[in-house]
Amino acid sequence: MLSEILSKEAERKWEELYESGKKAGIVFEENDFKGSLRQVFAFSDYVSDNSTRYPLMLHDLLQSNDLFSIYDENQYLSKLQDIIANQDGHESLETLLRHFRRREMVRIAWRDLAGWSGLLETMNDLSCLAEVCLEHALTVLYEQFCLEHGTPVDDHGKAQRLVVIGMGKLGARELNFSSDIDLIFAYPSSVSADNGLKSTGNDTFFAKLCRKLITVFSSSTPDGFVFRIDTNLRPYGENGPLVMSFDGMEDYYLRQGREWERYALIKARIVAGDYEAGSQLLTNLKPFIFRRYLDYGVFDALREMKLKISHEISRKSMKDNIKLGIGGIREIEFFGQIFQLTRGGIDPELQDPSILKIIYLLMKKKEISAEIFNDLTEAYYFLRRVENRLQEHSDRQTHQIPDNQTDCLRLSCSMGFSDTETFLLELSRQRNLVHKHFNTILENSNSAISSEGCESSIESDLKTVWLDTGEIDKDKESLLLKIGFSQPEALLKLLESLRNDSATRSLSREGRQRLDRLMPLLLKEIIYLDNPYIALNRIIDILKAIERRTSYLALLLENSHARVHFVRLAYASPLIATQLSKHPALLDELLDTRTLYSPPRKRELEAEIEEKMRLVPSHELEYQIEQLCIFKQVNVLRVAAADVSGTLPLMRTSDHLTEIAETVLAQVLELCWNHMIAKHGKPFCKLGNVICDRGFAVIGYGKLGGIELGYSSDIDLVFLHAGVEGLTDGSKSPIDNSHFFSRLGQRVIHMLTAQTPAGSLYEVDMRLRPSGTSGVLVSHVDGFDQYQKEKAWTWEHQALVRARPIGGDSRVCEHFNTIREKALSMTRDPHILCHEVAEMRERLRKEHANTHPDLFDIKQDSGGIVDIEFLVQYLTLLKSHEHPSLLKWTDNVRILQTLVETGIMNDYQAHFLKDTYLTYRATVHKLSLQEKLAVVPENRFRVQRASVEKIWKHYMKQL
Repeated sequence: MLSEILSKEAERKWEELYESGKKAGIVFEENDFKGSLRQVFAFSDYVSDNSTRYPLMLHDLLQSNDLFSIYDENQYLSKLQDIIANQDGHESLETLLRHFRRREMVRIAWRDLAGWSGLLETMNDLSCLAEVCLEHALTVLYEQFCLEHGTPVDDHGKAQRLVVIGMGKLGARELNFSSDIDLIFAYPSSVSADNGLKSTGNDTFFAKLCRKLITVFSSSTPDGFVFRIDTNLRPYGENGPLVMSFDGMEDYYLRQGREWERYALIKARIVAGDYEAGSQLLTNLKPFIFRRYLDYGVFDALREMKLKISHEISRKSMKDNIKLGIGGIREIEFFGQIFQLTRGGIDPELQDPSILKIIYLLMKKKEISAEIFNDLTEAYYFLRRVENRLQEHSDRQTHQIPDNQTDCLRLSCSMGFSDTETFLLELSRQRNLVHKHFNTILENSNSAISSEGCESSIESDLKTVWLDTGEIDKDKESLLLKIGFSQPEALLKLLESLRNDSATRSLSREGRQRLDRLMPLLLKEIIYLDNPYIALNRIIDILKAIERRTSYLALLLENSHARVHFVRLAYASPLIATQLSKHPALLDELLDTRTLYSPPRKRELEAEIEEKMRLVPSHELEYQIEQLCIFKQVNVLRVAAADVSGTLPLMRTSDHLTEIAETVLAQVLELCWNHMIAKHGKPFCKLGNVICDRGFAVIGYGKLGGIELGYSSDIDLVFLHAGVEGLTDGSKSPIDNSHFFSRLGQRVIHMLTAQTPAGSLYEVDMRLRPSGTSGVLVSHVDGFDQYQKEKAWTWEHQALVRARPIGGDSRVCEHFNTIREKALSMTRDPHILCHEVAEMRERLRKEHANTHPDLFDIKQDSGGIVDIEFLVQYLTLLKSHEHPSLLKWTDNVRILQTLVETGIMNDYQAHFLKDTYLTYRATVHKLSLQEKLAVVPENRFRVQRASVEKIWKHYMKQL
């Protein structure tokens, strides 16, 4: 219900429209407007004035049904083309666009105020209208300029066109009703334009074209303007050239681009002109906007931007400003764009210009809570609707809540409130929620600074110790002793080595300031460790590796939790410290303790890697491998962190490491398969009379096959295929089916072993394939079957005990399992088998002879891991023809359990071997985390060794 004052106003306006229509020969009926007329006229002078002044325009909106219809994405263009087709030829470009703009703005405002369109439709309609007007004006003006000055061309004589980049709300398709449009102009290259008649430089040509375009749009005429154009976001701002070449623009952002310009370019989108060239320009600028790492180095600049916003909103004039004031639209946008700048480089989904999509993604990715998502989304819808309703009243660019009682009541009613007080209370509630969340971002978690900004005495002393303050070393030693450090002299030498390191000396001023702030904080974290020297030594090694990328220093500065886990993990494991040194991107995992100490299971790993790879361009092989490497390293770090914290049992450690490898292999195989069939077509594969889908399988041997991977394990693989004679079905470059699978295998190995900036995936060992290194890389399943029956050595069947399919065609995998069962369950001569297994064991022992009698090699020495593995394999080969259940599992622990269940081994022996085997492997894992060889003092496992040797002799000599 409208208030009395608004009802009277609406009645008066309706009467004026009715009379205006009669004079134009049109009889309007109030029911023509589906009950919306009085409401819309009460809320908008702009709509009522233009409807009354131009009744034919309103009649056309009614007759065409456009007033009641949702436009699709092409409808603005078709409407403009209709107007052009129906004009009498005397209407200037300026007039035509203004008439078109008026018609469509009345339609948009009407639909919004009547409640027929939602916020997203309104913003999209306004953005589409601006784009269509820009494109048409540019097309007309460009053709005119080419006739007058010649066509601008590139070095190859190809015609060049202007590129118009929409910024801000236009770029994000979030334009409000009376918004300016922020534009940046560019053109491909700076060579001369010449059509054989007249010539001028490209820069001059495009500068004149841009000035004319701005005049056509922004100049005030009796018909108003089209859109006001703001070009101050261009390089060098209002003092810079109006338009720049691509090279000039790229050079500017590379050399002089500032953080606020990165912030602004997040919403950049090509809105008119040469879309193809413009898209390439934005692609070239992406490394400037979105860094391919977690960009914590931007925090200081963002904090400064936030401080400026805070200062601005504190001004009295901003109190009632819903865009720039406290809890306004700008605070919501800033909240989302901070995550885009810091994380958009490694997560391309966060590069979307739509703030609503970004807030949703942040919630989906658990960067923000559901509560924050709901608060910010609800507030954004509310404030943007208020913004449009304010501006739709008189088409004036305002964000101020009216102080006039009638205007404030009008705004309240247009927002669906019956009175002003209720509306203002809701507005205040929404803004307070926004401001609360705005205040939480970029809070400095640096615990070294108290709320009063004063350093504690310990931090002050540590700052003195780190900085080259002129203090003599003896004084610094005394300070360290007073604080609680032992070995102060050794610690000072470590600090000196970091200060004098070439990377430290070459740091920028900003980077050195970050390091100087960080070091006292890290020193404080190691005070109470058992051996601060070891901790500092490892930390300094990492800092030397990462300090050139000063954003990583910023990460540790910005997040006290990350600092704590950084020190804890580096101290606990040199392997983790080495990984952090080699791959600093892993530092980001230190931020999220929810996953750091809780490694994901297989299904979660698969979902994670699919999501990661979905965002990587399919043609960028090196980037694909790099992202897979980061995925592997991140998840191995999670396992190691859980391992050193004592939260992960041994069996789970190997399970997790194996599942990581399986997930990576599956993704590598998928990528390689897709590449090969895209290039050569699909091969034809058949097993017996059954056609296979892909006809290729990856078989894991050794620790991968036995689900017993360690931190530094390589992976033993065998490739099988079921291709038949003939060519692939590719239309361009078909190849022989067997050749296809050979190339597929080569590509898989290349992806697994290739070196990238993030390292490599795995070392791959293919020597267990039929005929070893002299055999073909990918074996046909029938050939593999025949080899296992007729040619395989006993040691190859031992290896087959721990073999299992890892991925690929399910039929080929099933066929391999059948081949394995047949090969392993053959009846064997016990004496020959015993002799061959013992002989191979002795050969291995000699090849890995331990030359230190005071040490025990856990893997290779007598009574160690390999003895247990060989004994299990021997008994499996000996008895599986009687007990097929021995072939169900590929890991030693469960095979030992099956040996008990089948009565082959007594419970005591099997239980002892299992416990000893697990103890050995746990020790190897711990030594790996310390980057030590798998050797311990000779007396460490003396009892276990003797018992393993006794059991070995019992079974190997009983025959």
